[in-house]
Amino acid sequence: MSKQKRPINLIISLLSLLLFICAVVTIIQQLKKYNCWELINSIKAITSIHLLSALGLTTLSYLVLTLYDVLACYQIRQRLPYLKIILAAFSGHAISNSVGFAVLTGSAVRYRLYSNWGLSVVDIAQIIAFSNLSFWLGLFAIGGIGFIIEPLTIPKLLHLPFTSAHSLGWIFLALVVCYVLGSFRLKQPLKIRSWRISFPSPKFALIQLVIASADWVLAAGVLYILLIDVTDFSYPSFFSIYFLAQIAGIISHVPGGLGVFETVILWFEADNNNMATVFGILLTYRLIYYLLPLGVAILLLVLYELYQRFKLHKQQ
Repeated sequence: MSKQKRPINLIISLLSLLLFICAVVTIIQQLKKYNCWELINSIKAITSIHLLSALGLTTLSYLVLTLYDVLACYQIRQRLPYLKIILAAFSGHAISNSVGFAVLTGSAVRYRLYSNWGLSVVDIAQIIAFSNLSFWLGLFAIGGIGFIIEPLTIPKLLHLPFTSAHSLGWIFLALVVCYVLGSFRLKQPLKIRSWRISFPSPKFALIQLVIASADWVLAAGVLYILLIDVTDFSYPSFFSIYFLAQIAGIISHVPGGLGVFETVILWFEADNNNMATVFGILLTYRLIYYLLPLGVAILLLVLYELYQRFKLHKQQ
């Protein structure tokens, strides 16, 4: 690491730590308002149909996430069985979503599995890069539309250079339009110093955009279906709040946006008379969308490693 980058990285780390501390303090202050039984009762109050719907949407969301890797393998002309891609993509996303530090967690999982299946380091790097690009494309596309339709006042606690999300919406959509136009006009790889950026075909870029947007719609739907009986927000309005909370969690560099995401949601629900219920639902959401997939991913990886050891022992 160069000496010039060290102070910048230190500042980013300190700001992330400060934002995380502020979020944790806010969460603790919220917790003090309710006793343990209030939160437990609020979780118990969630109907079975809403819980099952949230679980179903979570399953669909993670299945859509695996399509990022499917598209990436198609783009680099690597044909792998879909079940293998599901294992690598699902495990990578589930672990990095909850633990954070995607380069060290989700990417390491992908490297371990894809390398076992004969893919080169370059191929694996392209899959990871394509998957990350798809994630951001979906965020910019669907978030941009949401912020333009439902411009939000950005909470001061986020310290963003915008007072309204409306400007962010236009910036996000402009980035998406540039990407789509690039797929139409740039047939040769774009060279930036030592980097070579290849744009997919227009048809492929649009498919990528639809899949990435669908993932975000499903992810937001998980929380909304849990909140639907206690929130006054319509789905489009809530959608913008959800995106702003996710963006705050992402820029905080806190694993899973833990604390930061909840703080933004609670800020917008401040006038809600059922705040204990909202808080309990947020805990339930984190359990369903983050911790449950994490547990399943770890179990699948353990079973895979045991199977590999058994197969190796059998061959000896």
